[in-house]
Amino acid sequence: MLYRLPGIVIFIFPLLFGAQVSAQSIDSQITAEQFLASLKFQEGKIELPGSIATLNLPNSFRYLAPNDTERVLTQGWGNPPGPATLGMILPTAVNPLGANGWGVIITYEEDGHVNDNDADSIDYDNLLKEMQEAMPQESEERKKQGYDGLTLIGWAEKPTYDRVSHKLYWAKELASDRGDQHSLNYNIRVLGRKGVLVLNAVAGINQIDAIKTEMQNVVAFTNFNPGNAYGDFNESTDQVAAYGIAALVAGGAAAKLGVFAKLFALAIAFKKFVILGVVGIGAVLKNWFGRKK
Repeated sequence: MLYRLPGIVIFIFPLLFGAQVSAQSIDSQITAEQFLASLKFQEGKIELPGSIATLNLPNSFRYLAPNDTERVLTQGWGNPPGPATLGMILPTAVNPLGANGWGVIITYEEDGHVNDNDADSIDYDNLLKEMQEAMPQESEERKKQGYDGLTLIGWAEKPTYDRVSHKLYWAKELASDRGDQHSLNYNIRVLGRKGVLVLNAVAGINQIDAIKTEMQNVVAFTNFNPGNAYGDFNESTDQVAAYGIAALVAGGAAAKLGVFAKLFALAIAFKKFVILGVVGIGAVLKNWFGRKK
C-alpha cells in the first residue's frame, strides 16, 4: 500500500522502510528543494522498461525512471517499499511534494491475456462490499509495519469498461485512520496481448474532476508497442489469464487463489494497490518515537 504526506519539506529516511527511529536518524535530513533537484525528470518520447509501451509526453507532463519513482514514493511521500514499477508520470506545472501534487504510477502485470467476456455482468456494488469487508485485514497488516490503517469509503467513480479500446476505469475513495481528508486512487487498466498495463493516479479526493480529465490525456499518450496490443493476442501460443475484468478491480493475485474475501490480507496483492493518505507529520513523529521507547 502507498500513501502520501503532502506539504512535508523534511525527509526522514529510516521510517520509510518501517525501521525504528533513533536520535541519530534526525541527522539524515534534506530539504524538499534538494530532493527535487536530485531527481532526473525526462521529457518527450519515453520507451518504458521492457519495451512494453511508449509514452509520447506533451509539454504538460514529465517522466521519472523506476529508481527515482521509488524514491518519490518512499522518501518523498512516506510509503513502505513496494514492487518494481515502470516509472511515474508527473504533471510539469505541479510540485509533486506540494499539497496539490499528484502522479501516475506505472506497472505491468504479465499474467496472461485477460478475457473481457464478464465485463457486462459484474455487480460492482457487491464487489465493493467484498472489498470493504476485506479491508480491515489489510489495514492490520499496515499497522504491524508501523503505518496508518486505511478504510475503503467507496467508489469515487464506479468501474466502466471500454470494449473498443480495451481500457477499464474506476476510482476509489479512502481514508487514513489519522487523516482528516479523504484520498483518491484513480485506476486505469489497459489490456494487452500478454498482460495489463496499470496506470494508478495518486491524488486527493478533492482533485477527482481534474484527475479524471488529465487521465484521459495520459491514456491518449500511453500506447503498447507493436506486437503487445490486445488485438495481437495469438490463442495458439499466448497464455490466457486465470481471471477476468472483475479481478482487475479487486486484485488479480487474489482472484487466482479464489479468495476475494481475503484479497487485501495477501502481501502480494495489497502491495499492488496505490493509496494516498493524509496524516499530520507531528502525529507521525510522535508515533515513531513512542514505538522506539
